[in-house]
Amino acid sequence: MKFKFKIKGLDCANCANELERQMQKLEEVTSVSISFLTQKMQVESKEMDKESLVKKIEEVIKKNEPDVEITLL
Repeated sequence: MKFKFKIKGLDCANCANELERQMQKLEEVTSVSISFLTQKMQVESKEMDKESLVKKIEEVIKKNEPDVEITLL
């Protein structure tokens, strides 16, 4: 399943790259792409509950970039 998110508060392209690397470590995530320019993120995951996936993604974001917020599109 693919999910798209709007990102708010991402400061730089390096921050986006680091978040991508950290989210790739989640076993539920098969691919992730974050665009610093458009402030959007696309996540492809194995079959999984949407709320559970969003919660895990938010945990990774808060750990690495506490000022960043995401909204499911």
